[in-house]
Amino acid sequence: MPKLSTSLEQGRPHSKVWRALTEPELIAQWLMPGSEDFRLEVGHRYVMTTVPRPNTGFFGTVDVEVIAYEEERMLSVRWQDRDPANSADWTITWNLEPEGRGTRLFLVHDGFDPDDPAQMMARKIMDGGWRSHVMRALGQTLAEL
Repeated sequence: MPKLSTSLEQGRPHSKVWRALTEPELIAQWLMPGSEDFRLEVGHRYVMTTVPRPNTGFFGTVDVEVIAYEEERMLSVRWQDRDPANSADWTITWNLEPEGRGTRLFLVHDGFDPDDPAQMMARKIMDGGWRSHVMRALGQTLAEL
């Protein structure tokens, strides 16, 4: 299945980048409301909400499950659209690697169905969103730590 990936050098130590990825109030600042219920525990489930995108079939509510993590190295979560008519079932994986005096943060968003036009449209939109909006918002959150 087509996945999307991006990376960004954060210029911040691993510990700060990890905090931004795993502290609920920080996740809610740069990613999506509802992240306040996040717990770094495999199997933990929570719900995030955002603005619905009717043109992509996105309902606006995402069921999330923590599926794996390695302290200060990797976090992987499963996202499923709450709308039963939307078959979105994605895996979002963040990897942290040292780079110079900072951290390079890698994102892989996987699980798009190449046979579903709505998912391919969502992939295109989310590719731009991860790169322009989310990574920038994460950088702003990190700058405030």
